[in-house]
Amino acid sequence: MKRYVIITVGKTHSGKTTFAKSLEDRLPNSVVIDQDNHAAFLNTYYKTLISSQNSKFLKHAITENIIDYAIFHTDKDLILCNSNLDHDARKMLLANFHKNGFTSVLVYFDLPSHVLHERISNSGRSSVLNITVSFEDVLDRQEARYRDGLWIAPDQQEANIYFVISDSNQVEYVKQQVINITQAT
Repeated sequence: MKRYVIITVGKTHSGKTTFAKSLEDRLPNSVVIDQDNHAAFLNTYYKTLISSQNSKFLKHAITENIIDYAIFHTDKDLILCNSNLDHDARKMLLANFHKNGFTSVLVYFDLPSHVLHERISNSGRSSVLNITVSFEDVLDRQEARYRDGLWIAPDQQEANIYFVISDSNQVEYVKQQVINITQAT
């Protein structure tokens, strides 16, 4: 049985989580793995255990364990909807899935900056993530990392199947293409 990992890449408020959840609803043998859920869990139940210095470490460790469990103890297709903006981390993540027999689908949300800023200003996003900076600051930092060459946009060489969403009107088309590909096997 062919297994897929669908990895979304994009800046904050680009639509990664909405896309992933909608895809999960249409792919019966899939599961979304979302680090925002892990951050919310930690902030709800283990707030005194985490500090600003180690909160990412613990969140990543939880995600890694969930991914390993899903790879080795289920037959699910996986949908990862973290930002996945760091090229080296993304490369290692994809290598792990390829080593374990997954076919990778990468969906890059490359929406214009003004669209993301507008979404942030209209967002009612929960504060359960307990981030100490605003989403505007998060976006500004993400854009600076691209500008400064610290992050590299993904390209079609990274995954078996690659899509770019540069306009919100492309979301449904790309989602349907991913569904068609994963259900064809």
